[in-house]
Amino acid sequence: MIVAATQFAPVAGDIDANVRTIAGLVRAAGAEGARVVVFAELCLSGYEPSLIRDTPGLVLAEDDPRLEPVREACREVSAAAVVNGPVRTADGRTGVTSLVIGPDGGLLARYDKQHLYGIEAEVFAPGAVDGRFALDGVRFALATCYDNRFPGLAERAVADKCTVYLASSVLSADNDSFETVYPVRARDFGLSVVLGNALGANEDGVAVGRAGTWGPDGERLADAGGSEPGYVLAEVG
Repeated sequence: MIVAATQFAPVAGDIDANVRTIAGLVRAAGAEGARVVVFAELCLSGYEPSLIRDTPGLVLAEDDPRLEPVREACREVSAAAVVNGPVRTADGRTGVTSLVIGPDGGLLARYDKQHLYGIEAEVFAPGAVDGRFALDGVRFALATCYDNRFPGLAERAVADKCTVYLASSVLSADNDSFETVYPVRARDFGLSVVLGNALGANEDGVAVGRAGTWGPDGERLADAGGSEPGYVLAEVG
């Protein structure tokens, strides 16, 4: 199976603009054969916890009509998209949530970030359930940024017969995760690891891109570099 790891600079607080960018990347990657397209943490709103806290209109529903362009793109190219944003939980709070929109435009899975970092704990509710979905016989696990510091997520993914681990993150140049987290999770648990990252300034600093994939041996299979928006493809499974 071919997956795409993406990177772009979200516009802070502009869901419609970000949705247009996401839909365009889904179409482009899907046209090259990608069946799953992975995006950064809070790509729908930008990584702006304080802005999200102060702007209730930035919180989405699972079936939010603002996501329809992404659903349409998924249907057009028969690809799934892992998009992350502030999404309302069942109890009315807000999660840092990955929504997996399937090739038919329907919702394949939802995952709420379990380990919140810094100001996130003041704004968002932590999730309590691991994220899983299957496509074309491949079983995927979901994780979000700081989650990846906790190896238990990857350990449970393997126990649950997942072979691909999808990490939606926002990482700056000085973050050591590129060397000490993602390749280690891949190597220690025999997983393909796919990182969607952001570019540009955000509330946490400046995201550096380098979206891509590590093979089950911990070696880099694809790296999108640190400056240009777009995606890289890799075969996993």
